[in-house]
Amino acid sequence: MHDIAALAAELSGIEIATDRALLRQKSRDFYWYSPILKQRLDGKSAELLARPKNEDEVLRILAACRTRRVPVTVRGGGTGNYGQCVPLDGGVVLDMTAMAAPIALKDGVVEVETGAKMIDLDLWCRERGWELKLWPSTKRTATIGGFVAGGGAGVGGISHGTMRERGNLIGARVATMQDPPRVLDLEGLAANPVNRTYGTTGVLTRIRVPLAPAQAWRDVAIAFPDFVPASRFALDLSFSDGIAKKMCAVFDSQLPPFFKGLADAVPAGNALVLAMVTPAGLGPLAELAAEHGGRIVAEQDAVAAERDPDATPFYEYCWNHTTLQVLKKDRGVSYLQCRFPFEDTLKAVEAVRIPFRDEVWMHTECVRFGGRLTMSALPVIRWTSAERLYEIIAAFEAQGIGIANPHVLTIEEGSGYRRVPGDQLGFKRMADPLGLLNPGKMRDFTMEDAAA
Repeated sequence: MHDIAALAAELSGIEIATDRALLRQKSRDFYWYSPILKQRLDGKSAELLARPKNEDEVLRILAACRTRRVPVTVRGGGTGNYGQCVPLDGGVVLDMTAMAAPIALKDGVVEVETGAKMIDLDLWCRERGWELKLWPSTKRTATIGGFVAGGGAGVGGISHGTMRERGNLIGARVATMQDPPRVLDLEGLAANPVNRTYGTTGVLTRIRVPLAPAQAWRDVAIAFPDFVPASRFALDLSFSDGIAKKMCAVFDSQLPPFFKGLADAVPAGNALVLAMVTPAGLGPLAELAAEHGGRIVAEQDAVAAERDPDATPFYEYCWNHTTLQVLKKDRGVSYLQCRFPFEDTLKAVEAVRIPFRDEVWMHTECVRFGGRLTMSALPVIRWTSAERLYEIIAAFEAQGIGIANPHVLTIEEGSGYRRVPGDQLGFKRMADPLGLLNPGKMRDFTMEDAAA
C-alpha cells in the first residue's frame, strides 16, 4: 500500500516496528463492544508502528509521512470504544506512550506529556497534594492524551462536568501535519479543536489541566429494593452540595450479579448504587440512603483499591466498564450512550426502562453538563440485530433522550449533535490539509477539502 521500507529508513534513530502481531495489537481498541464496529474493523491494521520519545521525533515522523502521503493514526492506551485508534487506511500507528513525563505543577494546574497513564499522573499529583478532577473508568490503563482526544467524560463528572466544560482543558501543545509540520501551543478555548477529535486535528504532545485538592475518597455500595428509589437517592445525593462526591452510578437489578467482588454483597433482585464520597460524607450518605430504603453493603478505600492490582476500585464497575464486566461472562450484549433531559429526568429514564426491561438493562451516571445535573446512561443491551438496535435508539430519542451512538466510526455520527463544531473542522483544514491524520474519522472533512 505504502513504501514502508523507505519510510522506515527515513526514520532511523526513532523506535519503530513492523512485526505483524504487534501491529495488529496496536491497531485495536475496544471497538468490539459493538458488533457493528467489530464487523467493520476486524482485520484493519497499520503497516508501521512508531514510538517517539519527544516532540522533535513526532515532527520527524509527521514530516516523513506527509512527504510520502502516509496516513498517521495516534494511539495512547488503546482503551477507547469507537475505533478511534484503528487505522482505516494502513499507514503508521503513532504510539505516544514513551512521552509520559509530568512537566510542571503550578497553582493547581499540571502540564504533562500526553502518553502518561492517568493512574501514574494522579499518583504524582497526589504526592504534591492534588488530584485529577476527571478520569475514565479505564484510569489504570488510559493515557491523559487519549482521554482528551476520545471524549473526556467519566468519574468526577458529577461535580466537574466533562472535559468540554470551559476551564477543564487549560491548554495543549499539538503537532500539525502542515508543510512543514510544527508544534502549536493552544490556550483556553483555542485548545477546543483538539478536544474529542480522535487525533484528526493534530497530535497532542502535552496537556494542561486543572487539578483539585487531594481527597481520601471512599467507595460505597448501596443496595435498594428497586431501581426507582435507587435513582431518587442518586439524584438527591447529586444535589446534596454539602456532601463532597466524585461519582454516583445506578444499576438495575440485572447487573450486580456480573460484578465480581460485589455480586455476593448485593441481595438478589436489588438495584445498586455505587458512589464515591469523602470520609466526612459517609454519615450523611448513609442517612440519605436509609430515607430512600437503601443500605450500605460494601465500602472500601478508593485510592488504596486502585493501587492494588488484585483489587477493583468501584469506578471499574461504572461508565464503560459496566459493559465490560457483563461481557466477561456474556458476549451476547452491547450498549448505548445516552443523556436524559434535565427536567423530569427520572420520568424519562422510566419511559424507556420499563418497555425494554427484558433487553435493556439500565445503568445511569449522574453528571453535569453546562452546570446542570442530569443522568447519562450506558445501558447494557441484549444484542439481536442492528435493526433492533436502531429501533431502540428511535424509541429513546422519541422521549427526548440524546444519543451519542457508540456503534459508528466518525466524530459527527458519535456526537449527540451529529456534527463537529466549526472551529474543529476549520482547524482540521489548517492543521492537516492533506487529510492524513486518522483519515475516515471526521466525516465533514472531505476529499475535496484535501484536494483544495
